[in-house]
Amino acid sequence: MGQVIMSVEQVVDVSEQMKQLTSYISEKVIKGKSAINEDTPLVSSGLIDSFALIEIFLELQKIAGRKVPASKVQAKDMDSVRLMFAMVEKFGKPAKT
Repeated sequence: MGQVIMSVEQVVDVSEQMKQLTSYISEKVIKGKSAINEDTPLVSSGLIDSFALIEIFLELQKIAGRKVPASKVQAKDMDSVRLMFAMVEKFGKPAKT
């Protein structure tokens, strides 16, 4: 597999986007029931269910500004915020504005 080389600005941007999505999940989805970070297992721990995943997936695409084909998404790719952004990086295409 080829290496992905990112500029410092891109790394900072992705880090900020991960914080945004983590906050969204914490506030809107699990409503502060548990403290989470970018590496918290969400699905495998039972914190979120499959219905919440759809909502999170849509928010992820909005925050990242990228469209990911639903056919490319697997449950294991949605288990943590960090895994979600890795999937977006791998499969996402720039969203049409």
